[in-house]
Amino acid sequence: MRTPVVCLLWVALGGASLAAAEEIPAGSKVFIAPMGGFETYLKSALEKKKVPLAVVGQRDQAQFEITGAAESQKASTAKKVIMLDWHSTEEASIKVTDLRSSVVVFAYSVHKPSSAHGRQSSAEACAKHLKAKITGK
Repeated sequence: MRTPVVCLLWVALGGASLAAAEEIPAGSKVFIAPMGGFETYLKSALEKKKVPLAVVGQRDQAQFEITGAAESQKASTAKKVIMLDWHSTEEASIKVTDLRSSVVVFAYSVHKPSSAHGRQSSAEACAKHLKAKITGK
């Protein structure tokens, strides 16, 4: 009967250390990789949403790296005529990787079928959810 208790304690302690390794501390240095222009919107959104990270210009200076992709699709003629909707469809995905351990500590994907502000809206959604993940805010 003691063996299951020891196993559960080991699992609980192992899980706690894993969770600690997957945190993003406030003030961490982050490098934003090129994403076809989306990185500019993301940098702006991190500032606007007051995400407590320090964006650095070189990857070797960073603790974390943000990579991802984004896609915009202008409203089709049918969407404009039938639905009276001129807004674009925006999709973006980002992931934050701890550069020391190569562990992905955060990932988020957004789909906005009728975005009034284009890539800015999807970048701000990414920044908002990233801010919620950061510890010690």
